[in-house]
Amino acid sequence: MSNVHQPDDLKRAANLIRHARYAIALTGAGISVPSGIPDFRSPHSGLWERYDPMEVASLASFRRHPERFYDWIRPLLETTRNARPNPAHEALARLQAAGYLHEIITQNIDGLHEAAGSHDVLPVHGHTRTGTCQQCGRSVEGDLLWRAVEAGEVPRCPTCGGVLKPDVILFGEILPMDIFERARQAAERADLVLVAGSSLEVAPAADLPLITLNRGGSLLIVNLGPTALDWYATLKIEGDVADVLPRIADLVLDDAA
Repeated sequence: MSNVHQPDDLKRAANLIRHARYAIALTGAGISVPSGIPDFRSPHSGLWERYDPMEVASLASFRRHPERFYDWIRPLLETTRNARPNPAHEALARLQAAGYLHEIITQNIDGLHEAAGSHDVLPVHGHTRTGTCQQCGRSVEGDLLWRAVEAGEVPRCPTCGGVLKPDVILFGEILPMDIFERARQAAERADLVLVAGSSLEVAPAADLPLITLNRGGSLLIVNLGPTALDWYATLKIEGDVADVLPRIADLVLDDAA
């Protein structure tokens, strides 16, 4: 394992991607920080430094006090809606378009991978594109839900008046099993997992690289800070994903030209 950001590391990373039979990516909050979206765990700036997640972002607390959840997420929503893909998102989209990268599994709910042009994106922690009524189960478009939130209201179902919840995964909630099963199958097929901007602390998504490792595959980590699987990585590059990933993509694509 290497954690020194050197040109040789970038070349090694490019070689891992170039020679992989089936490479996938797993991304976390760190890939969206350069787009202005705060992460959850960074000292002094992470969202959980200021909020107790069990009080504002658990399923149990949402059911008791949905207004607390929406008061918390309202400013984050504005930030997310104004965010644009950064060079790290674009680098993964370039690698995917060139056929070097297959599924992009993301722990993020911001939709920035899709905005950058990526396909086969698997948001294992849900997304903000739709919402579901907690009373009658009706699915609604996210715009209907978020307009109410922006107006300072708790969004209500147009059919029964029940509370609407965005289709994001809260603490204590089961992951979307169809999406997670696709992610698990991708990890089984892969011989390389590129982890970008994740500390790999939140299971079960963080355990997906272990599936690939247990089948003899390799792990490439690009992250600013330690991760739970650093010692299992073939290569760990310590750095800003918005700086490192474009440079790796350039090496892969330039050598392929």
